[in-house]
Amino acid sequence: MIKAVLASGNAHKVHEIGLILKDFDIELVTMKAAGFEGDVEENGTTFEANSLIKAEAVMDALKAEITLADDSGLMVDALDGAPGVYSARYAGEPCDNEANNDKLLEALKDLPYEKRTATFVTVITYLLSSGEKIVARGEVKGHIGVERQGTNGFGYDPLFIVDGLNKTYAEMNDDEKSQSSHRAAALEILKAELLKR
Repeated sequence: MIKAVLASGNAHKVHEIGLILKDFDIELVTMKAAGFEGDVEENGTTFEANSLIKAEAVMDALKAEITLADDSGLMVDALDGAPGVYSARYAGEPCDNEANNDKLLEALKDLPYEKRTATFVTVITYLLSSGEKIVARGEVKGHIGVERQGTNGFGYDPLFIVDGLNKTYAEMNDDEKSQSSHRAAALEILKAELLKR
């Protein structure tokens, strides 16, 4: 079995991505479990760039055969795509989910619902030591609510109302969210690409 290193310490991501990779005889471990210490500076201007930066940094440090990294964020149309790659730090450092949600609500406070359109994005980079890579981008369309709804999830989940489902991610249970999330969409694309090999 080939070991792949995930450029994250997030146990939820390990579980979700691991479920996809188990069909390919690949064991997924976190970068910390593999011996990577410290943080990676994400200074790219796109989700694709940040995802690749993380995958390359972990591969270079650990001499891994395969690394995976993802970068996610919320793009609000009325804000010209902000907060985008700065989603986690929208209200400043350190990352504060409540402050980020407050800032977003304030920025959109005078907009009617139909103009509060947004897209949640996840980009996953699957990098091999040969330099070959697969880049999978998943997107989910929705609207930003006028107030928080639901208590599940994290980040912008209480504000992002998924088109067609008419509820926020924070109002969904884990199964509902995993089936309709941007990360799930990216993982399905990754799986389809791996099946071609």
